[in-house]
Amino acid sequence: MTTQSILVLVGGVAAVFWLASAYWTYNDARRRIEDPWLVAFASVLGLVPYIGPLVYMLFRPPEYLEDVRERELEIKAIESRLVEQDLQCTVCGAEIGVDYLVCPVCTTKLRQACTNCGRPLEAAWQVCPYCETPVGSDEPVPLRPQTQRSRRTTKSSSG
Repeated sequence: MTTQSILVLVGGVAAVFWLASAYWTYNDARRRIEDPWLVAFASVLGLVPYIGPLVYMLFRPPEYLEDVRERELEIKAIESRLVEQDLQCTVCGAEIGVDYLVCPVCTTKLRQACTNCGRPLEAAWQVCPYCETPVGSDEPVPLRPQTQRSRRTTKSSSG
């Protein structure tokens, strides 16, 4: 073999490697980047012999678009399961609304009502966010349902 044929062979291998790395850059950019202009820019960068794909690898997004979408779907599914759990009575499991004060099935007290506007209050609130009335501590709000229920009167007996 002559030196000229060896140089042609080495040049051919180098050209094939260069085109393969440019093609790899294009495919990888399509899997990681949504914007078509950025994919085109990454593909042109991949055509820069040998250095372009290395620069692309330094600045490419760390995740595939498919993985990002899958993670977002998993988060939505987890959030929907959490919302479903919040809309069930902790004692009897009946469906309850966000603004319910008492469970309509087992009559467990879920929230305290504001003394001024009557809207449901959360246990940790010190003031009603709707009418700015301070939350009175006349009637404690149970954070967890009691196993043994006792009926309490909401109004004090006055005459």
